[in-house]
Amino acid sequence: MAQINETITTPPISPLGSFFAKPRIIAKPGFNRWLVPPAALAVHLCIGMAYGFSVYWLPMSQLIGGSEPLVCPVDMSFWQQLVTRSCDWKISMLGWTYTLFFVFLGCSAALWGSWLEKVGPRLVSFVATLCWCGGLLLSAVAIYYHQLWLLWLGAGVIGGIGLGLGYISPVSTLLRWFPDKRGMAAGMAIMGFGGGALVGAPLANWLMNFFADATGNGVWQSILTLSLIYALFMFCGTFGYRLPPLGWHPSGDKAQKAVSRNHTIQVHVSVAWRTPQFWLLWLVLWLNVTAGIGLLGMASPMLQEIFAGKLLSLDLAWQELNDDQLRRIATIAAGFTGLLSLFNIVGRFFWASVSDACGRKMTFAIIFMLGAVLYGSVPLINHAGYVTLFVCAFCVIISMYGGGFATIPAYLADIFGSQMVGAIHGRLLTAWSAAGISGPVLVNYLREYQLAQGIAPENVYDITLMVLTGLLVIGFICNQLVRPVSEKHAMTQEQQQQAKGMYTVNKDAQLTWEARPSYALMTLSWIAVGIPLLWGMGMTLRQAVRFFM
Repeated sequence: MAQINETITTPPISPLGSFFAKPRIIAKPGFNRWLVPPAALAVHLCIGMAYGFSVYWLPMSQLIGGSEPLVCPVDMSFWQQLVTRSCDWKISMLGWTYTLFFVFLGCSAALWGSWLEKVGPRLVSFVATLCWCGGLLLSAVAIYYHQLWLLWLGAGVIGGIGLGLGYISPVSTLLRWFPDKRGMAAGMAIMGFGGGALVGAPLANWLMNFFADATGNGVWQSILTLSLIYALFMFCGTFGYRLPPLGWHPSGDKAQKAVSRNHTIQVHVSVAWRTPQFWLLWLVLWLNVTAGIGLLGMASPMLQEIFAGKLLSLDLAWQELNDDQLRRIATIAAGFTGLLSLFNIVGRFFWASVSDACGRKMTFAIIFMLGAVLYGSVPLINHAGYVTLFVCAFCVIISMYGGGFATIPAYLADIFGSQMVGAIHGRLLTAWSAAGISGPVLVNYLREYQLAQGIAPENVYDITLMVLTGLLVIGFICNQLVRPVSEKHAMTQEQQQQAKGMYTVNKDAQLTWEARPSYALMTLSWIAVGIPLLWGMGMTLRQAVRFFM
């Protein structure tokens, strides 16, 4: 095997540029690759708070009027609501922050994925930290001065750009370090993104209670504190990134056999996105996320409206419940939502690891087939009144939603090679942005339409679930149509040089080594990310237990 490495050939650059330069983070022989996953988790656990940001919607809607929000006049225009300080924000207006998160996540990942391949993950993650934490800082200012436009700009736009850059920077890095375990590697990083809400949401709630006083409910102080905590964690993760030498592979016969099985041609990003395989995988991700994100956003009201009094062992319909009973089932539904978040995390690691054994195409086939069966069965479960079976079905469904996110990067590496997978993955994430709009719109509008037709709340989701079942069947067909990329799409020598950016080949590189144990650093790194994640899981399980009591 030809021995190659990356060495710089450009003129001297500034000290700051030198610190972030790609050659500076090329690992030395003996580096332990298991130090990279906790660095990736540190970043993803922080940006994953985007999933849990809804914990702020209700307090943000009560900044002026308190527990009885001061409603804006009916004749107040949209533009006036963006700058007004005389009335409270509507939750529907605040919800656009969530939409902006994922729109700008996909757009920034697509626009700057190629930049990641050129400059390396450290600089990209550094910029992601500045954007995400800076966006949160601007959000705190926006809340303090009650300016909705600044909240959208800070958290939604700038923070969303940070999400995109922070999301893709560790994934391609881990795929290079674990060519023998691509699915597991992607799952480890993306598991952190799903777990961000488990840690961030209860922490945000605790901080609001800590800072709340007679003058306010502690929202801006909570977000400001989170921005500082996240900056510390993300910088530690950023500076922990290392890249293997170009062509590196792990030692050991078992690992090298796995690498040989995963060997594929290398395709340049400018060619990859023009192939049928790219757009089939785009549809695979879009269809899986559209179905999952739509249900995830409506899981709590769906549980409450379908089972209503059955959640309290009462034979009462939704319309027959009193205020106290509604509050009690809302608490139960909160535990259900937390349980789904936990399965979202577990599914990311589980299904991605399964794909290492079964193959990416087979794993997605299972996800779509099993998903279609479960989605199609839920209406029958609902009408039969089996609450526990409903909860179990949804936990599996959401695990496959998360599993799709974690498996797709390894799928891309199998099809297009790992050399430019970061840039290709970035462009594919536009499917997530599209699904972030299509999923909630589909589920919400179908629900509202059926309610307007006089259909009982417990039956309004039947047609929705059938439509989502159809989407999964289409996803199964798209996945089955994926074929290996033709050799004609392989990189030319000129494209290979372009993909290497500023680097040339060094024939004296060491392309495999026995890793040093690094016990102390390894233990400290995993404890730093493990304790917050376990704490978040514990809080979620404590809430979920109430659901089954």
